[in-house]
Amino acid sequence: MKVGTGYCNEKDALSSGKRVAENAIENGSIHRPDFVFAFCNSRLDHDAFFKGVQSVVGNNMPIIGGSAIGIITNDDLSYEGYPAGAAVIQSDTLRHRVAAVGDLDKGEKPAGRKLAEKLSNEIEDKLLLVLYDSIRIPATDDTPPVLNASSPLIEGIEQALQSNVPIVGAGLVGNYALGATKQFCGSYVGSQSVVGVIFTGDFKPYFRIMHGCALLNGVYHTITKMEGSVIYELDGKPIVEIIDELYGTQDWRHEHPVRLLTIGKNYGGRFDEPKEGNYVNRLITGVLPNGEGIGVFEPDLETGTEIQFMLRDAARMMESAKRNSAELMEQIAADGRKALFAMYIDYAGRAAIRSNSPTEEAAQVQKVINKYKTPLLGFYSGVEIAPLLEKSRGLDRTGVLIVFTKD
Repeated sequence: MKVGTGYCNEKDALSSGKRVAENAIENGSIHRPDFVFAFCNSRLDHDAFFKGVQSVVGNNMPIIGGSAIGIITNDDLSYEGYPAGAAVIQSDTLRHRVAAVGDLDKGEKPAGRKLAEKLSNEIEDKLLLVLYDSIRIPATDDTPPVLNASSPLIEGIEQALQSNVPIVGAGLVGNYALGATKQFCGSYVGSQSVVGVIFTGDFKPYFRIMHGCALLNGVYHTITKMEGSVIYELDGKPIVEIIDELYGTQDWRHEHPVRLLTIGKNYGGRFDEPKEGNYVNRLITGVLPNGEGIGVFEPDLETGTEIQFMLRDAARMMESAKRNSAELMEQIAADGRKALFAMYIDYAGRAAIRSNSPTEEAAQVQKVINKYKTPLLGFYSGVEIAPLLEKSRGLDRTGVLIVFTKD
């Protein structure tokens, strides 16, 4: 198995697509491409970029990916300008099946079922990677976006797939304004789509979740009024007023999404010592125009759920990225395996420009992966999907590192 990665940051989308593919092929010494991951910022014309990649790898080559705020490779990391990247894979032993469905905005669960039915399942399946359109209705200056949710999508996939294959992936976003996104669906460019690829063959996947939030005060609150992805009340009191009191100001109401505060759900013991690995965080997309409630990135919370307020912690985020990526690569080596390719799915809010950090947390992952001389392609996402506490879940504010290995 050979893997090469390429990066480009130029305005001409067709040229960008050509360059990332050519660079990936050259860097990986690839003479027969079998599969391509490709991502680009929303400033680029996605159709032209896709054609640029196809012009190098061929029109029959499956290309999976789509919109991304930024790109991470072994040597590059950027979310400014026109970042784009690709990974080209050549392998005689890694097999794949690709499928895509549209109409995600008409129902995530049915779309998940249709995707799984198209993919089918085999006992040898090792990994399912899913990429989907995070944005159902883009945000405006005054209103938060309406989002496609990962939890019913995953539920639909699992119901139809009926296997224990781990599910990893991302909800794609193309810019910090949470505008419309596009997906590369194998042979075409789509929107309101979900694309999946099942990998089978002589390899073993490893993955690790990077966290980075800290409890605000540890106090549990109960959701007493919620509809869909909008929370109206906690403990019988308007949630917007509670957050006003936490901030001591209403300035946070102008943030879409809210930068510092997030909603945390503890999947560990209620009175156990808090562990970041037991928490799933939910991004606050913003306050409703009438000020009656807040939007959250996923509708998997419900009335009666106990939540806690969390704060982004830049120092903890850095430590988690460095420690978890190092531990994962050390585990791979201890298991007598060799890392072939690493993909890093990184929540866009973890970038230095959004996390008040002087350095990039993804650079910690870069350093570790480069130490092991492993090809790396990463991108900034809206939602990350990975197994957590024995179940694949949609996550927020995390980084997910996936590593393909061989004996």
